[in-house]
Amino acid sequence: MPSVIVLLAWMIVPLVMTVWFSFQYYNLVNPEAAGFAGLDNYEFLVTDPDFWAALTNTVILLGSVLVITVGFGTLLAVLFDQPFPGRNIARLLAISPFFVMPTVSALVWKNLLMHPIYGVLSVAMRAVGLEPVDWFAQYPLASVIAIVSWEWLPFALLILLTAVQSLDHEQREAARMDGAGAIAQFFFLTLPHLSRAIGVVVMIETIFLLTVFAEIFVTTSGGPGNASTNLAFLIYARALLQYDIGGASAGGVVAIVLANIVAFFLVRSIARRLEV
Repeated sequence: MPSVIVLLAWMIVPLVMTVWFSFQYYNLVNPEAAGFAGLDNYEFLVTDPDFWAALTNTVILLGSVLVITVGFGTLLAVLFDQPFPGRNIARLLAISPFFVMPTVSALVWKNLLMHPIYGVLSVAMRAVGLEPVDWFAQYPLASVIAIVSWEWLPFALLILLTAVQSLDHEQREAARMDGAGAIAQFFFLTLPHLSRAIGVVVMIETIFLLTVFAEIFVTTSGGPGNASTNLAFLIYARALLQYDIGGASAGGVVAIVLANIVAFFLVRSIARRLEV
């Protein structure tokens, strides 16, 4: 009971303070202009074009990373389930990016791989006679999606590989004896078996991907303009760059509501699959 009380206080106190500040005029630059704001902070938020741009970028980032990680994770899981020389080493190398901190991953991609002058991609493009690309200036959101996908692909691979290994070998053998080829086995046997595992991957990744921040902060700082700003970075910018605590708190409340709505439908969907 004491542990439960501490955990509840740890969660409820910041939430209550965020809701309270969302109804207040509270700017750190002008602390005298304080008072009850009503719904003004929320009205300003939903009428601000930056909010809708950040919401759109959040949805694009979330959907793109889910498609990439689930798609490639499924294919890699099937591949790594096959026997080949060095399979254990290959599995270890494929899973290892998940244990790299987001800040470190972003720095590696920014300075080692995607730098327009001395990055690995630029050197490779010059070697074949192509003009190097300034990825974070020309394709900021796509660059962030690539980094986040690289971080989360090992997680999807780990969950899906475990699910593939739990597939009954007798079913595979029976399908093979019935004349089913590799493609037919994948679509009619392996993929249906992975449906629950894919649902779990989608739910967990969705919860975490809604709060992507470090990769954006380190690489693009939400720019150019608001091209790579998501909800998490927008809230940070309002609170710590514009010092508008009331507006940032309103954004935090909206983000919490959206996250809970998404989590509610995902949990219900997975629960229905587990009952089948």
